[in-house]
Amino acid sequence: MYPDDLKYTAEHEWIRTPGETDGSVRVGITHFAQDALGDIVYVSLPAVGDTVSAGAACGELESTKSVSDVYAPVDGEVVAVNETLDATPELVNSDPYGGGWLYELVPADASAVDGLMDSAAYQGTLGE
Repeated sequence: MYPDDLKYTAEHEWIRTPGETDGSVRVGITHFAQDALGDIVYVSLPAVGDTVSAGAACGELESTKSVSDVYAPVDGEVVAVNETLDATPELVNSDPYGGGWLYELVPADASAVDGLMDSAAYQGTLGE
């Protein structure tokens, strides 16, 4: 439920380092977050070229229950957004670690990703 190849934040975001060599990382929300939000009906993401700051809100997820901020896991520049979510925001619920990814960024400091939680540490914060 919480893949071992990802890094996690206390705000329930995950980061995956793709195989490309451009230094970008892919960001999404965890199964726990999507489950707590309920059915996601709208996604607002940062724009390509935006600079985001670790811990700062950079987007929103609107569900049938509430609106929740999306937080930047590390400082960096947004280089891609998942435009598929405009038409199918429910992918965040059905495939949070795959097709439901949110955006990609190039970290200002690549080592900041290493400072995030691994799967076991993240699961320890959930009390599940």
